[in-house]
Amino acid sequence: MRAVVQRVDGASVVVDGETVGEILGPGLCALVGVTHDDTPEKAAQLARKLWSLRILEGEKSCSDLGAPLLVVSQFTLYGDARKGRRPTWNAAAPGPVAESLVDEVVARLRELGAEVATGRFGASMKVSLTNDGPFTVLLEI
Repeated sequence: MRAVVQRVDGASVVVDGETVGEILGPGLCALVGVTHDDTPEKAAQLARKLWSLRILEGEKSCSDLGAPLLVVSQFTLYGDARKGRRPTWNAAAPGPVAESLVDEVVARLRELGAEVATGRFGASMKVSLTNDGPFTVLLEI
């Protein structure tokens, strides 16, 4: 699994003009990509990492501050544009596999006590955020 994590001061996801997920104030926005060999165990590991990652103000984590997370599925994190001008998506897991594993990340975060907002899998989403820093980290699990 791969995640692009941004420290934010608010973030939201809009689908067809409707806000489907939103966090207010300090927290994290995580764009999550899934590849073919990912498992529920990797999803749980990513959830623990997101919950405890110390990148908020004062080197605090979401678990330290009770800060919310916005988790958005992002298959394009496994795009490969090394050859030619058009990326390939061969490394991205198929939709049904990816959706269940992103759902697993969200479920595990909630089990840990996190407030989690989400996008809508497979939808054309408009993600808005205020990157605080700017601060962006790439995680590979």
